[in-house]
Amino acid sequence: MSFGLWVEPESVNENSDLYRAHPDWAVKLPGRKPSYGRNQLLLDLVNPAVRDYIVENVSRILDSCPIAYVKWDMNRHMSDMYSPFCENGAFFHEYIKGLYDVLGRIFYPRPHILFESCSSGGNRFDLGMLCYSQQIWASDDTDAIERVKIQGGLSYLYPISTMGAHISEAPHQQTLRETPLSTRFHTSAFGALGWEMDLGTLTPAEKKEAKKDMAFYKAHRKTFQFGRFQRLGRQNGMETWVALGEKEAMAARFLMDNEAAAPADVLRVPGLDPDRTYAVERQTKGVRVGPLASLLKHVAPVSLKKGGFVIRTIDKFFMLPDGEATFTATGRALNEGVPLNTRFIGTGYNKDIRMLSDFGSELYYIKGVEA
Repeated sequence: MSFGLWVEPESVNENSDLYRAHPDWAVKLPGRKPSYGRNQLLLDLVNPAVRDYIVENVSRILDSCPIAYVKWDMNRHMSDMYSPFCENGAFFHEYIKGLYDVLGRIFYPRPHILFESCSSGGNRFDLGMLCYSQQIWASDDTDAIERVKIQGGLSYLYPISTMGAHISEAPHQQTLRETPLSTRFHTSAFGALGWEMDLGTLTPAEKKEAKKDMAFYKAHRKTFQFGRFQRLGRQNGMETWVALGEKEAMAARFLMDNEAAAPADVLRVPGLDPDRTYAVERQTKGVRVGPLASLLKHVAPVSLKKGGFVIRTIDKFFMLPDGEATFTATGRALNEGVPLNTRFIGTGYNKDIRMLSDFGSELYYIKGVEA
C-alpha cells in the first residue's frame, strides 16, 4: 500500500495557533458575529497572504515524506461571504479563483501525487476542479445500487475515469441495504475503484473472491475506466452498462427490481464490429450459502439449521458457483442481443443457472477472436 493524506486546508478553528496569529484571515462580515459551520470558519482565499500560507505549509508536508495520494476535502459551507480584498458581490468568484491558484501551485509541480477533490461528497464535481484533480469523489453515498444511479447520471457529463467509486460495507451504513460483494465490485469497477471497509469482516471465501476481482480489474482497468461508456437502460428489472475498449468490452448488468419467474434475458452489446466473432465469458461469482440455508435444508440429507454451526462454517469457506457461461457470437448478434441462461426460479439449482438475488449483478467479458 502507498501513503495517502486526507486534508481540509480551507477551514480554520478559532482555538488554533493560526487563528490566534491571524484572526483577520478568517472570513467574517464586518461588525457582525461570525457564523460557524462544523465549529469552523473559512480562510479567506481571496487574500494573497492566506493563499501563500496554505501553499507553503501543504507543500512542506507533501515534500516531507513519500505521499502518493491526497484527498482535499471541503465540508464547511460558505456563510459569511465577504473579503476586504474584492468588491461586494464578487466573493464566490474570487474565492474559487484563489482556490485554483492554490491547487495549481501545489499540485502542478508534483504530478506524481494522485489528487482527489471532495466537498461533502460530490459538491465540487465540475470541470474547473478537474483541471487540477485527476478524480473527484462522486458522492458520500457508496451504496452500490444508489451508485448505479449516481455514476450513471454523472456519466452523461463526465468520464468514468474521474469518478471516485469505493467498495463499502453491507448492510450499507446509510441505506441498510444488503448488497452482494459482487455488485459492490461491479459498480466500483466502472470508476476509480477503491476499498472503504474493514477487510477483516470478509469471510475467507469472500477474501478469495476479492483478490480475484482486483486481479481482473487491474488487468482490464483501461477498458473499465477509459472505454466508450454506454447506458442501455433497464430490461427485466436489470440496468446494463457497457464499456467498449479497443480489443475488448465489458458489460455489467445490475438487478434493480427482482421478480419471480422473470422473462428470458438477453445480453446486448452495441457498438461491436458486426462481422467479427467474439468470445464471451460470464465472470462467475460465488453465491453465499448462508442466506440459502432455508432452501438447502429441503435437499440436504441431514437437517440444516439456518444460522447454525454447520451453515456458518460452510458459509465462511465455500460459495456456490453462479451461472457459468462461455460462448462465441458475432458482433452482429451481440448488437441485437444474445439469449442468456435462465435465472433461478425456485425449481432447482445447477451451476449454469444465474443466481441473481435482490440487488445482484453480473459481468460479461467480451473479446474479439483472432481470425
